[in-house]
Amino acid sequence: MSKDTLKGLIDLIDENDVNTIYNVLIRFIPESNPLPDEIEAIEKANQSIETNGTISHDDIQWD
Repeated sequence: MSKDTLKGLIDLIDENDVNTIYNVLIRFIPESNPLPDEIEAIEKANQSIETNGTISHDDIQWD
């Protein structure tokens, strides 16, 4: 799936559904640009997940 594919689908949407689709899509647009420290934190998290994987929710001892 690509952005071009999504753009092509827009023309196929019934006019009655345009507002609904707009309300869904607008939620995926960030309200502001991430700060440098936020970008760094995301990159570190992605690297950690790539290197170490994740922990299953069931494996966490919540008590």
